[in-house]
Amino acid sequence: MGWTAAPVTRVVVLIACHNRRETTVRCLRSLIGQGGPEVSVRVVLTDDGSTDGTARAAREVWPGIHVLQGSGRLYWAKAMALAASAAGDYDFLLWLNDDVTLDPGALSGLLRTHESLSGAGKGDVIVVGALRDPHTGAVTYSGAHRLSRLRPVHFTTVAPAERPVRAETMNGNLVLIPRSVAERVGQIDAGFSHGLADFDYGLRAGRLGCAVWVAPGTLGTCARNPTAGSWTDPALTVRQRMRLACAPKGLPPGSWLRFTRRHAGPVWPLYWLSPYARLLAGAALLRMRGGARVLGR
Repeated sequence: MGWTAAPVTRVVVLIACHNRRETTVRCLRSLIGQGGPEVSVRVVLTDDGSTDGTARAAREVWPGIHVLQGSGRLYWAKAMALAASAAGDYDFLLWLNDDVTLDPGALSGLLRTHESLSGAGKGDVIVVGALRDPHTGAVTYSGAHRLSRLRPVHFTTVAPAERPVRAETMNGNLVLIPRSVAERVGQIDAGFSHGLADFDYGLRAGRLGCAVWVAPGTLGTCARNPTAGSWTDPALTVRQRMRLACAPKGLPPGSWLRFTRRHAGPVWPLYWLSPYARLLAGAALLRMRGGARVLGR
């Protein structure tokens, strides 16, 4: 009687990148050897208009990588949706930001967590890998919880523990999605311009009965995006902040509208307006203070 080969788990890794070749290469190198001999790993990379040779370098690091070319205007959500459209057949999708450096055994840890949760009768689950700052070790990205019912579109990071921890949604930096979840929820919504698509996906999954869990510990490093120079930077002028807020990588009104209409409840217009109103109110307050200083001379 012959031996029966163990089934191979097929994981398709989805990555989006734009003009940070060395960062992308470091990420791909950390992916080498992940999963072990019983896991087949394929990589689909959307190179969104890079001009620094990222695609060529990626092919050198990972022969057989499927590279899709973008125009430079896709940004994360659309680039990831495009990558997902080329995933082919798979058992799991792995969302992986190109600024993540995986710990050895990270993918195995995600798969083990999924297996344990499924075996415990948790149903269709998404497994999130928490990440830490490469210098301080502080948790930077993970699962997320709503702050409260009164603040339905404000979230706090879920700290990983020794055992899997339940979350409501997640950052999309390192996320394992089984095929059963993707078939129920669909893929990333390309209607978002950049951010919010990951939080949207986790919340939509929860509504459809697919739970989000954070795997034990941290599974890699990823520095948090800096506040300096962003729309939340208080050192910038209000005009600069408003311009950055409306840009694809800020809080563009169309994407924020899409998110709040879905997830903020019946008073969503108030939540949609709130961040822009606060910026404008800050500008008005500064003008008032400036006038008071002139009158007080």
